[in-house]
Amino acid sequence: MGCNENHSIKSMQPSNRLGNILQVDLTKGECRCETYPDAAADFIGGRGFNAWFLYHHLKPGTDPLGPDNILLFSTGLLTGSAAPCGARLHINALSPLTGILGSSNIGGYTGAWLRSCNLAAIVVTGAAAEPVYLYVHEGGARLVSARDLWGLDTAAVQGRIRQIHRHEKTRILAIGPAGENQVRFAAIMTEKDHAAGRTGMGAVMGAKNIKAIVIAKGSHKHLPADTPQKKQAVKTYAALVRNASEFSFFSRYGGAGYLQWANDFGIMGAKNYNEIGMTDVSAIDGRKLAEKRAGTSGCFKCPVQCKAELVMDPARPGDISTRPEFEPMINFGPKCGLTDLAAIVRLDNLCNRVGLDTTSTASVIAFAMDLDEKNLMPEHLKKDLDLSWGNARTMETLIHRIATRTTELGRLLAGGVRHAADQIGAEAAACAAHVKGLELTAYHPGAIMGTALGYAVSSRGGDYNNVYASLEYSWTKEAAIKEFGTALAVDIHATQAKGWLIKKAVVTNILVDCLGLCKVPVLSLLKSFNLEPEISLVNALAETGFSRDGLTGAGEKIAAMERLFNLRHSVLPLVDQLPDRFFSGKALPDGLTRKALTGMLAEFYQAMGWDTNGKPPELKNSNHKMQMQIP
Repeated sequence: MGCNENHSIKSMQPSNRLGNILQVDLTKGECRCETYPDAAADFIGGRGFNAWFLYHHLKPGTDPLGPDNILLFSTGLLTGSAAPCGARLHINALSPLTGILGSSNIGGYTGAWLRSCNLAAIVVTGAAAEPVYLYVHEGGARLVSARDLWGLDTAAVQGRIRQIHRHEKTRILAIGPAGENQVRFAAIMTEKDHAAGRTGMGAVMGAKNIKAIVIAKGSHKHLPADTPQKKQAVKTYAALVRNASEFSFFSRYGGAGYLQWANDFGIMGAKNYNEIGMTDVSAIDGRKLAEKRAGTSGCFKCPVQCKAELVMDPARPGDISTRPEFEPMINFGPKCGLTDLAAIVRLDNLCNRVGLDTTSTASVIAFAMDLDEKNLMPEHLKKDLDLSWGNARTMETLIHRIATRTTELGRLLAGGVRHAADQIGAEAAACAAHVKGLELTAYHPGAIMGTALGYAVSSRGGDYNNVYASLEYSWTKEAAIKEFGTALAVDIHATQAKGWLIKKAVVTNILVDCLGLCKVPVLSLLKSFNLEPEISLVNALAETGFSRDGLTGAGEKIAAMERLFNLRHSVLPLVDQLPDRFFSGKALPDGLTRKALTGMLAEFYQAMGWDTNGKPPELKNSNHKMQMQIP
């Protein structure tokens, strides 16, 4: 199946240094290359470009799983450049899970390979009549039949495609059976364990009949360190990351190593958030996986290299698993009452192969177990399953049934906890831990106030990583007083100044996603919520004139655009609220109450410059440049 290549990517020179845009119309089977739109230049790239494009091009009333939805893959300004940690690719569409902004972010090498073809983004519209994959190379792009690839898991399809293109260096974004079956929290995977998991972007690919995006490495050098000054900027930033106090720990153990910390700190959700933490997490301490490590890897030009391959059974050295990250460790472990470390690894790897978001998958399973314990699970749904806490065999069975949408319970859970609770009715909603349809992440909102507020206001629904407010517990009291006027801003049990703290986290996270950097080195290791080292790096490599105030203004405008997009497209009322269960009287002293959340919300709206209902001012001239000196 050919795709028109009359517009050659290689021959078209961009109007600025942000690269070109590949437009793919699946319905017509056409690919064309366009220069980066001048009107989008001040939204920097990555998440900012995607927000701008969707805001201006997606029509209200669009079916998230219909051909009119727009799926975007956009690199950040520093993705694929000489910058350390510049590997991220941002993915957006209207979410089939939440009905609002679908948003996910993925590392590995695909973003850098896209940049090597002088492409900043891929815009996918329409739907193919039969399964296809998109093949992108420096000279153009085409659609290729994927009928023989349909049904394969994410590892198998990548292996098959590498054989087809064995004479080229390729990186692949692929969906598994979950995406094909349009499970509403299906993931997009690259390599074995890099996932764009949240909000169901894999389901959008499946609905469009696109099995994979294959990118052959090109020769374009994006923002190289080709002067002594640029080389020094790269060297300086890499040294900052390597000298961070947690660098060695994170490189050795990855996010899996922080399970004990989360439990000791008293913020870890357990048994579907009915409990905070566990008495003893030593059996599933992710640091134990270091002795199983068979190799390490990571993303393009990242010094951390936090990924690891594991041999869980010494008698089977060829049976390689990948190490789970922080979220699946907690979500499959304490959230589901599972205390078997090998089972957590197995379940995480299974989700990666079938192409499921581990957070939402574990959450719907925990929801089912919670219903069963409370005698709220209908027998016709439960059937042969033992839904007691920590039953790994049942969890594995449910993953398969969700991915394939087989059995009534599998199909029900494939819609997410909000959908499942609505269908079951009665008191099931009281067990559904979500905000705006997106299942919550690892931290218990009753134990950490900034995260509670972040869950409520995140533009993609209840999610920590979209707000990533780690400054709440990593900044010093002195830094909090300087920035927010009170040390209570970094007291996780206090509600004071949390609106301003979360505003800073929201805006900073948007900017990190626009730059294409990873949040682990920037926000966890360097705690760089003022982005001062990152501004120096981007100004050196891109020869831009970014200032802290200028970037903050851009981040605020992107946040407003995402919010206005959600207000325009949400079928349900857009309510910034937490589930009732978190106001059940079990809150910590002076902690999470309805009054406290209402006060934090009011402060956040004020900090953002939005009205008392959380609506930003209408954007004026959003198609025009803000004069941020991007060349």
